[in-house]
Amino acid sequence: MIKKRFLGVFLAGLIAIPAWFIGKAVPIIGSPVIGILFGMLLAFWNRPSKFNEGIQYTSKKILQYAIIFLGFEMNLFNVFRVGKQTLLLMVFTLSVAFLTAYFVGKLLKLDSNTKTLIGVGSAICGGSAIAATAPVINAKDEEIARSISTIFLFNVIAAFLFPFLGHVFGMSDHTFGLWAGTAVNDTSSVVAAGYAFSDAAGNLSVIVKLTRTLAIVPITLVLAVITSKKNTEENTTYSMAKIFPWFVLGFLGASILNTFLPIPTSVTHFFSQAGKFMIVMAMAAIGLNTNLVKLVKNGFKPILLGFLCWISISVMSLAVQFLFHI
Repeated sequence: MIKKRFLGVFLAGLIAIPAWFIGKAVPIIGSPVIGILFGMLLAFWNRPSKFNEGIQYTSKKILQYAIIFLGFEMNLFNVFRVGKQTLLLMVFTLSVAFLTAYFVGKLLKLDSNTKTLIGVGSAICGGSAIAATAPVINAKDEEIARSISTIFLFNVIAAFLFPFLGHVFGMSDHTFGLWAGTAVNDTSSVVAAGYAFSDAAGNLSVIVKLTRTLAIVPITLVLAVITSKKNTEENTTYSMAKIFPWFVLGFLGASILNTFLPIPTSVTHFFSQAGKFMIVMAMAAIGLNTNLVKLVKNGFKPILLGFLCWISISVMSLAVQFLFHI
C-alpha cells in the first residue's frame, strides 16, 4: 500500500516545497494558493497512472491529518476570553455568511458543495475551513479548487483595501481589529491587514481570527449529520460513522493538549508548521486533479457568490459593533 502511494505523495511534496518558500516570501498570496496553482499547471502533464493513488491519498487523508496538526496553534484560554467578548459578533457574521451562500448560491444555480465551501471559507477561516469541510461533504477536487481560488481573490483585495478604509473612516484599533478578524478570510491576509493598520489592531485581529477557526468543529459536525441524512435518503451505503469527521475531534484534542500540557513552544510550532506544509501538499494534489480550462469557464458565478459573502460579512461586522457597542 505504501509503495502504491509513495510516488503520488512524493510528487505532491516536491511541488509543495517551492510553493511553501514562495508563500513565505509573499504571505499575502500564501503557500496553499501557490501549491494549488503549481498543481494545476502540472495537471496538463499526461502522467503515468502509478501516481494517481498517492495523489488521491494526499488530497484526502493527508489533508485530514494536516487539520489535526493545526490544532497545536490553538490556545483555548485565549479563544474563550475573546469568544466571550465577541460571541454576538461571531454569531451574526457566521449566520449572514451561510445565509448568503445558501440563498445567493441557489439563485446562481451553483452546486451544493461549491456553495458550502465558499460559505465556510468566507465565514470561518478561508482555505483551512475549506480543507476541513471538503472531506466531510465528499467535495470533488474541482469544487475545492474553485472555492479556494474564489476565497484567495478576496483575501488579496482585503489585505490592501481594509487598512485604507479603516483610516478613511477613522476606526479605532479595537474596531478595526474586530472588523479585520471577522471579515477577512485567511490568516495571512488578516495578519497583513491588521498590522498594516497598527500593532494593536493586528494583535486583536489575529486572536479573533483564531477564535473563528474553532468554529470548524461545530460546523463540520453539523455538515456531517446533514450529509449522512442526505445519503440515507438517496439510499447510498454511507453511514454517520463512516462520514463522521473524526479528524476534527483530533483538531480539538490537539488544541486541548496545547492548552493544558506544558508542551514546549518549539514542539507545538513544529506541529502547526507541519500541518500547514501538509495543507500545501494537499492543495498541490488537488491542483493535479483539476481541469484548469473548465475551472476558468465556470469561474464567474463562484466569484460573484464569494464577493457577496465577503460584503455581507464586512457590513454585518461593522453594524453589530455599532449597534451593540462591542
